[in-house]
Parts: sequence; C-alpha cells; structure tokens
Amino acid sequence: MIYEFTRGMDDLEKVAALLNDNGIGVVPCDTIYGLSAKVGEENASRLYEIKHRPQSKNFINLMGLKDLESSFLDVPDVLYDVWPAPLTCILNTRDGRSTVAVRVPDDDYIQALLGLTGPLFSTSVNFSGSPSLVEYDEIREVFGPLVSFLVRTDKKGAGQASTMVDMTKKPWHVVRQGSFDASFLI
Repeated sequence: MIYEFTRGMDDLEKVAALLNDNGIGVVPCDTIYGLSAKVGEENASRLYEIKHRPQSKNFINLMGLKDLESSFLDVPDVLYDVWPAPLTCILNTRDGRSTVAVRVPDDDYIQALLGLTGPLFSTSVNFSGSPSLVEYDEIREVFGPLVSFLVRTDKKGAGQASTMVDMTKKPWHVVRQGSFDASFLI
C-alpha cells in the first residue's frame, strides 16, 4: 500500500515516521521532487535499485545546520553564511578518507522533517540517465509502485536541481549548474 500526503505540517509526523521506519518516498523540496530515505547502507542499496543507478554515484545528504555542525565533515566557514540554499557541496570528511555531497535546503517543510528524522538521502526522481520527473501525476504513475509514500505539493520549487560545487580541493569548481549562482564561491 502506498501512502499519499499533501505537503504541510499536518502530515509531517506521519512522513517522518515512515522515513524513520526505513521507508523510501517522494518528497518535494525547494528545487524539485526528490526520492528520499534515511541515510544508511540498506536504504542506499534500495535507492540504487529503484533508480537503476550505478553504485559508483553517491546520493546527496540533506541535513539541517545543527546536524551539519556536529557532523564528521570538513565544512568551509563560508557555507554557514550561504546555507540554507539550493546549493549542494561535495565535502571532505574530517579524516580526509572520503567525500560526501551535502545540502541544507531552503525549505521550512524539509527543515522540519529533518528535525524529526536526521539526515536524509535525496536524489532526483528519475531512472538513471533519464530526465528528472517534475510533475506529480507522472511521478505517481512511474514511481508510485516503487516507493512507500508520496508527498504532493502545489508549491513550485525552482524547477531545476541544485547547483553542485566540489569543495574537496582548491580551486573549488562547479560540477553542475542549477538554480543557485555559486560564482562568488569559485
């Protein structure tokens, strides 16, 4: 059975409970709809399977500022002045052994959800190599049978993915130009 919700604080706790129970769902963000799940190995495997995505490509981690501050990531100070924003940054872990793509969404609903769940994986709603789906009815038809729940919104996001900047070594560079102008970081 698939659960459907309308974006809003009324169903926020139900959506959080499904995510905390390792459900995978479609959640609108400040950019586009995303496939979301709690950060964890099992959920990553399920997301790879749903998207038909190679495991060499990691997922974005959505985080609140408090989780970011207490994380194991090496976060440049400038990001605390920029986030929340439709900006994804690839950061080094403090030990320098790996990298993580992180985003702090500029979205009250997602921030409230993250407060109940902690960090979430997020990835565009599409099959690997295909364009992102942005219309709810199409998303429901294609991905409804593959996920635990869907959250619908009438609010329009930016309509394009976040800008992605690689901050793992200087000079930093834009990996993907999206809805955020990151030129001042480069």
